[in-house]
Amino acid sequence: MTTPVAPTFISQSETIRSVIELLPALDVALAVDPTLPAGMGPNPDAFPGPRPGGVTSLLGSAVGAFLTTLIVGAILVAVVPDYTRERMTEVLDEPIGSFLYGVAALIALFVAIVVFVITLIGIPIAILLALLAYVLWAVGASIAFLAIGDRLVGHGDGWTTPLLVGAAINGGLTLTGIGGLATFAVGATGFGTVLRAYL
Repeated sequence: MTTPVAPTFISQSETIRSVIELLPALDVALAVDPTLPAGMGPNPDAFPGPRPGGVTSLLGSAVGAFLTTLIVGAILVAVVPDYTRERMTEVLDEPIGSFLYGVAALIALFVAIVVFVITLIGIPIAILLALLAYVLWAVGASIAFLAIGDRLVGHGDGWTTPLLVGAAINGGLTLTGIGGLATFAVGATGFGTVLRAYL
């Protein structure tokens, strides 16, 4: 005699299947930058190791990292120059504290997003959190790399040179394939700096 499947089990199975189907979309939403670690975005080259796509994939990630830093950084210095300089100063003055804050916030955001997705009714909130993480990481990472570029060459003749230097460092580290940890550390430091200004 066949034992009927309980409705509760069916409901749980459907919930799990729905979450699994949503994970690729969530993974894309969390892809804030090539500096993010593998598994939190579509970029396969954020950490060293063999990946499908080889040189082409690595080059694409490097170009993406360069352009993200350059474009976001240019917008920041043009629209909110005072805010950008303040965050750059904080990145250089308190790198360890900002890094730890950024990593903790990233983990907390990831856990919150997963929890909201599992509840199903919280999926819209999860998407909003993922988009917010995307924006804040892009801003923070750009500020951090801009701060490094400014420390190296200064901005006495304008922001173009430090922008290019910071973007080149981000792209260059990504291109090596072994600079993922470094780019993640810089990105997390900028991310933490941005968040600490509001939290």
